[in-house]
Amino acid sequence: MSTPTNTFKQALKQGQTQWGFWLGLASPYSAEISAGAGFDWLLIDGEHAPNNIQSVLGQLQAIAPYPTSAVVRPAEGTTAIIKQLLDIGTQSLLIPMVESAEQAVALVKACRYPPEGVRGVGTALARAAQWGRHQDYLARANAEVCLLLQVESRAGLDALNEIVNTEGVDGVFIGPADLAASLGYLGQPAHPKVKAIIEQALKTIRAAGKSAGILATDKTLAEQYRGCGAQFIAIGVDTLLLANGASALAASVKDDLTAPEKGNGGY
Repeated sequence: MSTPTNTFKQALKQGQTQWGFWLGLASPYSAEISAGAGFDWLLIDGEHAPNNIQSVLGQLQAIAPYPTSAVVRPAEGTTAIIKQLLDIGTQSLLIPMVESAEQAVALVKACRYPPEGVRGVGTALARAAQWGRHQDYLARANAEVCLLLQVESRAGLDALNEIVNTEGVDGVFIGPADLAASLGYLGQPAHPKVKAIIEQALKTIRAAGKSAGILATDKTLAEQYRGCGAQFIAIGVDTLLLANGASALAASVKDDLTAPEKGNGGY
């Protein structure tokens, strides 16, 4: 058995636009439903959704049979959490709130085995190595990890050039909501001033030869960001899709459901 190629990382290197979908329901069942929808990648969110290592594992297993790639965002980019996520089979990571080149270097090291990094070796216990069945895992693991760093603050913007030029970083994802808040526009990620800053950041990332990413649930805005260099773009969120769909359905029939029945005096 051979270590699988990271097709998401390969597609980014080839310059292909990758359309994604955010998973926040923390459910393997809903993850599998989403996996069959046709997206290029699915983001398993461990920062704002109620996920842990065990629930992320279940979603990785549910997604695995489908022609889509899983990207995992942990709550924070600690060496310990990264080690666990890589061992359960995560190949692509999105690390939130990166604000310095020093932090970027440490994250690269956390994703790599020595001597290039500090990742602990435990292939006999690792799903990623098929519990030792992937004989080439140790030789290939470093190269197959796709490390994406999330810049979403004024400090991160100030260090963007250094972050994006860090060796071993495959791409940088701009977080519109937190970035807007950091810039003084809480709850206004599409504010013209925020939008202009995001567009420039995307151009900076691509100019450095790295992949640029964004979450944009508005199709027009997503296309605009694509024109500025965004290559991996999440265009939907499962929780929002469910909430908005449920609310729209209820609103569409509420009048009929609550209207008095004809011919029975309202009873």
